[in-house]
Amino acid sequence: MPPSSPQPPAPPLAPRNSVPLPPPLGDAPLRSALDASDNAIVLSNTARRVVYVNGGFTRLFGFGAGEVLGRYLSDVLLGPHSDPGLLGDIRSGLQAQGYFHVETLLYSKSGQPRWVSMMINASDEASGGPGGSITVLTDITLTKMHEVLQKRVLEGMVNELPLTDLMALVCREVERIAPEVTASILAVDEQGLLHPLAAPSLPADICRALDGVPIGPSVGSCGTAAYRGEPVVVTDIATDPLWADYRALFAPSGMRACWSSPISDHRGKVVGTFAFYFREPRGPDALHHRLVDVCLHLCAVAIERHSTRQRIHQLAFFDELTGLPNRAMFRTSAERALAGLHQDSLPGALLFIDLDRFKQVNETQGHAAGDALLCEVANRLTQCLRARDLVGRLAGDEFVLLLSDCATDQAVQAAHRLLEELARPMEISGQAHVCRASIGIAMFPEDGDGIDTLLRHADQAMAQAKSDHLHSLQLFSAEMNRCAQERAAMERALRQALAARSLRLEYQPQVLSSSPATLHGLEALARWQHPDWGMVPPSQFIPVAEEAGLIHELTLWLLDEACGQLAAWRAAGHGIPCVAVNLSGRSFHQAEFAQQVCAALERHGLRPQDLLLEITESVMMDARPVTRANIEALHQKGFKLSLDDFGTGYSSLSYLHRLPISELKLDMAFVRDLTTSSTARALTVSVLSIAHSLGMVVVAEGVETPGQQQWLQAHGCPVMQGYLFGKPMPPGDVADWLRTARGGA
Repeated sequence: MPPSSPQPPAPPLAPRNSVPLPPPLGDAPLRSALDASDNAIVLSNTARRVVYVNGGFTRLFGFGAGEVLGRYLSDVLLGPHSDPGLLGDIRSGLQAQGYFHVETLLYSKSGQPRWVSMMINASDEASGGPGGSITVLTDITLTKMHEVLQKRVLEGMVNELPLTDLMALVCREVERIAPEVTASILAVDEQGLLHPLAAPSLPADICRALDGVPIGPSVGSCGTAAYRGEPVVVTDIATDPLWADYRALFAPSGMRACWSSPISDHRGKVVGTFAFYFREPRGPDALHHRLVDVCLHLCAVAIERHSTRQRIHQLAFFDELTGLPNRAMFRTSAERALAGLHQDSLPGALLFIDLDRFKQVNETQGHAAGDALLCEVANRLTQCLRARDLVGRLAGDEFVLLLSDCATDQAVQAAHRLLEELARPMEISGQAHVCRASIGIAMFPEDGDGIDTLLRHADQAMAQAKSDHLHSLQLFSAEMNRCAQERAAMERALRQALAARSLRLEYQPQVLSSSPATLHGLEALARWQHPDWGMVPPSQFIPVAEEAGLIHELTLWLLDEACGQLAAWRAAGHGIPCVAVNLSGRSFHQAEFAQQVCAALERHGLRPQDLLLEITESVMMDARPVTRANIEALHQKGFKLSLDDFGTGYSSLSYLHRLPISELKLDMAFVRDLTTSSTARALTVSVLSIAHSLGMVVVAEGVETPGQQQWLQAHGCPVMQGYLFGKPMPPGDVADWLRTARGGA
């Protein structure tokens, strides 16, 4: 390649990286060896004119020897994107070192770019050379294509380029390397439909026409390649039957041939196609195959990365089961909608929808049926919406709607329509099901000017609707908010009381029916004296503890406090047979609960028979393995279980038979009506008979009159508890009660 000014003579021998000088070119074996080389070898004379090229040069660049000899090599090989400073760099390198090495872009006879590793050594006549230079060119096109394409595409990914821009970049790079090619990239969605990603050199109307076309066995080159999962080469679009339905679409573009290859993800699933179009009937050559090999991987990475990002966005902002916006997405969209309503001075309504008895579907029909029900509810809610309304799934069976430009009476009408729509029979797992719901309504802006306030108020209204009457709707009111605030205040205060251990226990005597002065045991009852509110009844704070997740902590405190008090009474010489404590059903859901009960006894030096554990019928009916394991562990340790409020729930005699129940507590509702109701008397006789036949003790609660006492004594009730014998009392009063009872006896 000629420098722009005369070049000084090269040194006799290049000190390193030199190419050995060839023997005389008239030597036939030598010429054959040089022609067989994969490298292109060029000899230039002192005038920098080409005097020899080997067969490798012709194979690499397409020029015959007669087209090159006597010319400057730069005139033959430099092209539009070659390095403009290349000649100056060669001159400087040869002058300073006698050799020069570089990786550079040259062009073949057909105009195709060729990346080569160029090694030039100065060669003087004294050493047997032609007196100019020896140039060896090695094809590194594939490596360089991979390097350049990968670098640019990966840089695009790092810079968060949209997928369509990344794919357009790939197409443009391919078309720069192979100008005879028009590149196109299509995506294939989950439904097997084609969607153009990039085709910068194809007419836009072609891309629009292909959007949404299903893949198939005769859908041009691309749709067929995606369908088959293998490359499809069509060398003549005008005659190939695969193109029968599409050749008219492509005719104005001048495309005559198409080679399409499927793009597959890491699982082998086809996610797109990469196509080369040609303007003459032909198939791909070796360079095209190399280009496609490089690009298919890059396209697969880019498409799969885009799919993953979309999946992450879907998981972050949409409910996976129903496809509805989740809480975060709904909240963001609702904030924008409310801002628009405020700007236009328009009303809005937030509807909070909670399904009634949804838990029973999961328990009786399985979670798959519950999921199917939720999906059907989501579909029906979506169908009821106007274009300007919003819907979302908050959690579980809770859904929410924001109705824009909606007054109160319209919101009530919409809620009624939703209830009716949801109540239409639906088939779930082959069974007919009628879905019912409760709806709370909060109006914008009177019930709140922000989405968080509206959600809270609509939730309160929904809870009131569910409490008053299932399958109904309720508008928010200030009274609801007051009650909700009071409940929140009670929860905070209860947390503080538990942390400070400021709750206390009172104890109510349980006496033998045959000898009311004889103590059977004491029931421990939690009491809360608030500094401002006074005495808070258990009927208020126990439900709060349940809802707030504090009940297990309260149960553990009660156990420890009762055990400590029993140990103190025993140490003072008071003969307390045992203490009964009420256990929350939720505590049985803790795997370590049985061990925690045992630990409370050990701390205070007590035995299992010193503690009577009262459980509710819900615990008895609980089929959870962890509940069963806890009950069995307590039984194995020697604890006695008492079934509280027997007869008021959904008792099952089979459970009484299977579980280690030693005591039944007859609910005070039966005791209260013993002297006035034959039904109460008959049921009580039945309970006493069942307990006697199973060897269980019956404790009658709420005994307040001598008539109740006498009837129970006459019918063999062994233990009684109630105001007739003693009210719940502080621990310090128990000793006085014992003395009084024994004195009275």
